[in-house]
Amino acid sequence: MKMISVITPCYNEEGNVREVYDRVRKVMCGLKHYRYEHIFIDNASEDGTVRVLKSIAAADTNVKIIVNMRNFGHIRSPIHALYMASGDLVVGIVADLQDPPELITEMVRHWEQGALAVLCIKRTSEESPVMFRIRKAYYWLVNRLSSIETFQNFTGFGLYDRKVVEAIKDLNDPYPYVRGMIAEIGMPHVKLYYDQPQRKRGITKNNFYTLYDNAMLGITNLSKVPLRLVTFTGFAGSALCVLVGLAYVVYKLLYWSRFPGGVAPTVIGLFFVASLQLFFMGIIGEYVGAIHTLVQHRPYVFERERINFEYGSGEPLPSEELIGIAQPVAQ
Repeated sequence: MKMISVITPCYNEEGNVREVYDRVRKVMCGLKHYRYEHIFIDNASEDGTVRVLKSIAAADTNVKIIVNMRNFGHIRSPIHALYMASGDLVVGIVADLQDPPELITEMVRHWEQGALAVLCIKRTSEESPVMFRIRKAYYWLVNRLSSIETFQNFTGFGLYDRKVVEAIKDLNDPYPYVRGMIAEIGMPHVKLYYDQPQRKRGITKNNFYTLYDNAMLGITNLSKVPLRLVTFTGFAGSALCVLVGLAYVVYKLLYWSRFPGGVAPTVIGLFFVASLQLFFMGIIGEYVGAIHTLVQHRPYVFERERINFEYGSGEPLPSEELIGIAQPVAQ
């Protein structure tokens, strides 16, 4: 029997993890020809998330838990869980219930028909319309800057064949942009469109820094255009300065007594050049920071504890009526 690994990163999701588990478990009841494991990786939650997960894992050994020593961020923790998955196909689902687990059945059907990856693309979203448009504009920008085809409104929610997982491992990126990796690998895939629901409980853990970090990670991983832009802007700026300088000299010679030199143009020009320098130093700094991370090559996470990894992956429950019964699944 083939095995499905479902991975769910979580941080302070006490109110959501049990429903995520229940809905995944219900789906697995309908996939009777598959074994499965559900790996929750907790990023050192400060609420009762780990307590809830441990109570679930005590009743169902299909549920496996990794608890990190500290919060290792929204990039490193999920990729570590991906590496720990042992399934023939891996499904990534976030804990905020905005990734509908019910789509797993359709993903598996596409996989059975030969797709090595099933990419769930947001058609609409119940999140803030402004934020949705900003995200859409960002995905469009990344696609325009990148030398390869990227997937707009794809957040990483989807199904990946073991071949795709091994290819991601071979890339050996210490701070990976998984969405870009999928595009880079280029294996046969299917796009599955869905309408993203609103978060039911809790608040998003994303803030300006995490969103900016993810945005810059996507650009620096997939494109050299910003670096080339620095060079081209330098050439264009130099040419413009020469032309303006010549025009200034000619105008002064023609209207010597009526055109005072003044210091305003000099000051404005200096501030303009300085602002350009700072902007482009920032762009170069992003790439230098990416190189710095690559050279360090630190482990993705350090684990505090693991739960249920000593067990194999059990059979799905035989019927939906057993959903919610607190007993271990037979091995």
